Amino acid sequence: MADAAPTRARRPARQPRRSVGRAGVGRPGVVWALPGALFFVFFAVAPMLLVGALAFTDWDGIGTPSWTGMSNWSRLWDDPETHQAIRLSLVLTVLTWVFQTPLALLLGVWAAGRQRNRAVLSAVFFLPLLGSSVALALVWKSLLDPNFGLVADIGPALGFADGDLLGSSNGAFGAILFVTAWQFIPLHTLIYQGGARAIPRSLYDAAAIDGAGTVRQFFSITLPQLRNTVVTSSVIMVVGALTFFDTVLILTKGGPGTDTTIVPYLMYKNGFQAFDLGYASAVATILVFVATTVSLLLVRLTGFAAMRSTREGM
Repeated sequence: MADAAPTRARRPARQPRRSVGRAGVGRPGVVWALPGALFFVFFAVAPMLLVGALAFTDWDGIGTPSWTGMSNWSRLWDDPETHQAIRLSLVLTVLTWVFQTPLALLLGVWAAGRQRNRAVLSAVFFLPLLGSSVALALVWKSLLDPNFGLVADIGPALGFADGDLLGSSNGAFGAILFVTAWQFIPLHTLIYQGGARAIPRSLYDAAAIDGAGTVRQFFSITLPQLRNTVVTSSVIMVVGALTFFDTVLILTKGGPGTDTTIVPYLMYKNGFQAFDLGYASAVATILVFVATTVSLLLVRLTGFAAMRSTREGM
């Protein structure tokens, strides 16, 4: 009797794909984004459009704005104080990034360790994040007072014989740079700490087997893996430095003279001291344009927009 032909195993019937309806689990609908979108439109887009319109008017904040055309922009182009404010803002932004980024990066990588003493020291180090900028600026204003502040004792060692650190152009600018770094380095340290803890431990184990030391691991593993984190921190830092205002208002009020009058303080001085809100709106428009352009350039030139994972092989 001839052998029967082998039977093929039947494949299980393919289940029909379930369509994800409104009640199913899927990507949230547009309705979920509506509250945030409305908040952004009313409290960000609308004020920016209003300020852009006021930049073409003459208004003291009380009467009806009068259309002046390009007069505010012509004044902005020819005003030496505005040129100085833009230059000081750019210098402050560059020095802020150069000074804060390496310190925050190193402290963040160090704080990412699992040792208990690092957690305790990190908690103490992050305390400046809990205070408001105005309150902290008032504390530093007292410490830098040449009559009864701490700087009266250490001023001569810093090159200021009379202890008047804020009365000097370089001293006042350096004080602003130092106070902002003291306040905001913990924030960026926290960002780098989270990024460093997300790096797979297996990469370091493989590098240790190959004989790589701590320094080599930092430059070959940690730093490349933190590329996107560096870009994120840099965007926050640059925009914050360009729009920085409250510490300058409390510490120096733009002085001595106009040596620390950066663009946000110039906008405040023209708008709320001289009540020239039309010209202040023109300054604010330039500030928004520059901050947005710099942020977009950082994202574009660094390749951050691609959002590729830095976890090779993971």
